[in-house]
Amino acid sequence: MIKLKKYGVIYKDGKLVKAAAPDKEAKKKTLAYKILAAHNVSGNDEKLNVRFDEITSHDITYVGIVQTAKASGLRKFPIPYTLTNCHNSLCAVGGTINEDDHVFGLSAAKKYGGAFVPPHIAVIHQYMREMRAFGGGMILGSDSHTRYGALGTMAIGEGGPELVKQLLEKTYDVDMPEIVAVYLKGRLKKGVGPQDVALALIKATFKNGFVKNRVLEFIGGGVKNLTAEERIGVDVMTTETTCLSSVWETDEKIREYYKIHGREGAYKEMKAEDGAYYDRAVVINLSEIEPMIALPFHPSNAYTIKDFLSRPYELLRECEEAGAKLLPAGKGKFCLTDKIKDGKVYATQGVIAGCAGGTYENIAEASDILGDTAIKDNDFTLDVYPSSQPVYKGLVDNGYVGKLMDNGAVIKTAFCGPCFGAGDVPQNNGLSVRHTTRNFESREGSKPKEGQLAAVFLMDARSIAATAKNGGAITPATDLDYNDKIKKYKFDGKIYRARVFDGVGKENANAELVYGPNIADWPEMPPLKDNLLLRVASSLHDAVTTTDELIPSGETSSYRSNPLRLAEFALSRKDPEYVARAKAVKAEGFPENCGYDKETTSYGSVVCSVKPGDGSAREQAASCQRVLGGAANIAVEYATKRYRSNLINWGMIPFVCDKNDFNVGDLIYIENVADGIKKGKTEFIAKVTGEKNRTVKLGLGTLTDAEKEIILKGCLINYYKKPLL
Repeated sequence: MIKLKKYGVIYKDGKLVKAAAPDKEAKKKTLAYKILAAHNVSGNDEKLNVRFDEITSHDITYVGIVQTAKASGLRKFPIPYTLTNCHNSLCAVGGTINEDDHVFGLSAAKKYGGAFVPPHIAVIHQYMREMRAFGGGMILGSDSHTRYGALGTMAIGEGGPELVKQLLEKTYDVDMPEIVAVYLKGRLKKGVGPQDVALALIKATFKNGFVKNRVLEFIGGGVKNLTAEERIGVDVMTTETTCLSSVWETDEKIREYYKIHGREGAYKEMKAEDGAYYDRAVVINLSEIEPMIALPFHPSNAYTIKDFLSRPYELLRECEEAGAKLLPAGKGKFCLTDKIKDGKVYATQGVIAGCAGGTYENIAEASDILGDTAIKDNDFTLDVYPSSQPVYKGLVDNGYVGKLMDNGAVIKTAFCGPCFGAGDVPQNNGLSVRHTTRNFESREGSKPKEGQLAAVFLMDARSIAATAKNGGAITPATDLDYNDKIKKYKFDGKIYRARVFDGVGKENANAELVYGPNIADWPEMPPLKDNLLLRVASSLHDAVTTTDELIPSGETSSYRSNPLRLAEFALSRKDPEYVARAKAVKAEGFPENCGYDKETTSYGSVVCSVKPGDGSAREQAASCQRVLGGAANIAVEYATKRYRSNLINWGMIPFVCDKNDFNVGDLIYIENVADGIKKGKTEFIAKVTGEKNRTVKLGLGTLTDAEKEIILKGCLINYYKKPLL
C-alpha cells in the first residue's frame, strides 16, 4: 500500500530511480525548490528568508496578531490578509467576547486594508482555496492545516508571531528543507476517499518522523486519477505527518477547479522536471488503499476498517488501557468494548465537517451512500457541516441536502467547532466517527482530569455514511453498492460578494479599531538578564504533548483575545496544578538564599516535557506560559518547528535535553546564558538543585540573528516595538 524510501531518488521518465548521491543541482528541478527560491530574499539558497504572497488567520488568532503588530508599529497590511471567523465558539463562556472579536476583526480589516469573512460563511481553508490560492504562490496561515498544495500553492501553518513578521515586512526564516517525493500510482476503488489515503500516509510517516519538517511533493501518474477535491482532502491532512508544507503537480482538473470558482487566471501548470532529485520518497499505490479508521488518540493510530473489525476487542481494549491512564484514580471510567454487539462495533455519533470533511464531493457521495435509509436509531446521530455557504448552496441545489435531511441527518453551517471541541462534542464514553482532522485525547471537548473522556475515531465521509446506513455499525463504504457518479458542482460567488468585506489595499488610517471589554493588551515582558534561574512548574512524561494539552481548544477559546484570562486554562487538562505553580513562581519573585545574584539573573518558570507541540499552530500554547512568567521550555525534542518558533517569538528559550528527569520544584541555573546566545552557543551547562543535585547539558540548536535578539529582548513585541507616530 505504502512504501518508504529513505534515500535520494531521481524522477526520471515518470518513475523514481535511486540516486547515486545527493544532487543539489537536480533538487532545483523540483516544484518545491522553485517556489521557495522564488520567495527567498536572503541571497542564500540554504538559509531562507521567505516573504509570502498572502497571509490568513481565523478568530482564535487574529486579535492577538493584530494587537501584536499594532504594538510593534503596524500602519497597514502590506500584503493581502484574510481574516476568517470559523472558530466562533457559539457559547457565552466569555460573555460577549466572541462577537466582540468579530467586530474588532472587521474594524481591523477596514483600518489596515484586509478581507473579512463573517462567521458561518466559510471555514478558513475552504475560503482560501476557493478565493485566494494561486499556482506558484506561498500563503502563511495561523492555523496548522494551512495547506493549499493541491492547487499549486505552497502554504505553511505557523503561530501568530510569524504572521506578525510578515505584516511588519520581515521574513520567515528557515533552512532549505529536504523535499520528499510522494509518488502516486493506480486509482482509488469505489468507496475509498481522500481521508483513507491521508490516514494511511500518516500511519506510515508520523511515528518514525519520516517527513518531519520536510516538504511533500506529490507526483506520479496516480495524481491524474484523483479529482481536485480528493487531492485537497489528502493535502489538508498532511499536517498530521508533521511535514513543513506540501505541493502537487497540477493539470486540467486543477484548471477546471479555478475556472469553476471564477479564477481561471490563478491556475498555473506545474510539473516537476525530468531528472528532479528528492531527498527521500513515499510511494503510494492508490489501488491498494482500503477504507481506514484512526483509533484514539492520534490520527497515526490507524488501521484498515477490515483489520479493525476482525479484532475489535483487542484494539478497543488497547484504547481503553490508554484512556484509563489519562483518568485520575477513582474518577471516571473509559469503556469502549461495550460498543461491540453481535460481532459488530457501534458508534454513537457521526460527523462530517471542516476543512477536511465538509467539501462538496465528500458530502454528495455520503448522501448517495445513505440513500433512502432513515437514521431511526436514537443512539446514533449524523451531523454534516458544509465547509462554505457556496458548497452548502451547491448541495441544496443538487438535492443532496434535502435527501440527507429527509433521512435524519442534521445540516449545519460552516464552522470548525467539531474539530476543536466547540460543536457536537461527543458524549462521555461515546464512540464518535468523524471526517475531521484530529482525535487527540483532549481535542474534541474531553476533559480527562475531570473524568470526562470520549473516543473519536477518524474515518472518511463515505464510510461514515455507510455506518449511518447500517444503524451506527461501523462499516467500510466498499461493502456497499451505490452510484458514485455525483452531480456537477456549480459555485455561486454572489454569496461572497454579498457578505465578505474586501478591503485589500484600501486601508483607512482614520478608521478606529473597535474594542470589546475583554480585548486586552499584552502585559509587559522583561528582557533576558545575563543569567537564568528556572523553577520547574510542570514535568510531563508522555511521548507526545499536543498543543491542545498545552492550551485546550473548545470553550477556552472564548478568552482568545484576553491573554491573562486565557492563560488560566494553560495545561488545565494535562496538569491542572500548573497555573497555580506558575503564578506562585511569579508571585514569590527571586528566591532568597538561593546563592545567585538577583540583579544579573532572570527568574521564571519552565515546562519540561518529552516531545511537545504536535498539532495546532496556535501560539497561545507558548504565550500563555509567557504571561504566567514562563522563561523557557526543556524538551527531549520538539514535535514541530512551529512550536519551537512560538516559544522563541514569545521570548522563551527552547532548550533540549537528552531526557526529562526534572521534578516539579527543581531549580535550574544557567550561567552567562545571554552572552552564550549572543555568541551562537548551542550547548549550556545547567546546575540543578532539587531532590537530586546535579549538572546537565542543555542544547539549544542554531538560532538566526533575529531569533537571538527576540529572546534577549524578551519577545517579538519588544524586538519590533516602535513609538507610534
